[in-house]
Amino acid sequence: MAYTKVFAGAAIAALTLSLAACSEAPGKKGAGTLPLDASAPPAIEERQANFKAMGKAFKAIRTQLEGDVPDTAAIATAATDLNATALKVEGYFPEGTSVDDGYDTEALATIWEKPEEFVEAHQRLVDASAKMITLAEGGDVAAIGDQVGAIGGSCKNCHDTFRLDTD
Repeated sequence: MAYTKVFAGAAIAALTLSLAACSEAPGKKGAGTLPLDASAPPAIEERQANFKAMGKAFKAIRTQLEGDVPDTAAIATAATDLNATALKVEGYFPEGTSVDDGYDTEALATIWEKPEEFVEAHQRLVDASAKMITLAEGGDVAAIGDQVGAIGGSCKNCHDTFRLDTD
């Protein structure tokens, strides 16, 4: 169990910075120039709310792994929430809703310039979050800890390619 706590702690520390943006509050001022208001496409606020929910679910998994005895049923519930929000991601990116379009968002135009890569990145997140559900239902805490890294890696890959770096 000590290995699991050490691994989970290291994984959490390594991923915290790359995943912090998943919990950005809707309407938060970012790199764009137009505030989220009635004239902004609803998809922008909806996707930011979805990413906030995704971050909350991922944090719930990480929090369980920090404890002495992780509750794999709670992890499975959070993983189900994570997967449900991951499944919605692609639908929240209609063309014309990037930072380059002047909106308060960190979505880069690369999303629409390289749509196949975006779809592949999205699918990696969906697959990684679905696998987390299976692992949590199986109760293997070490494998769950490893899968945290896989999910974090899929988030980081997408952020590095399709999201404006404001840090």
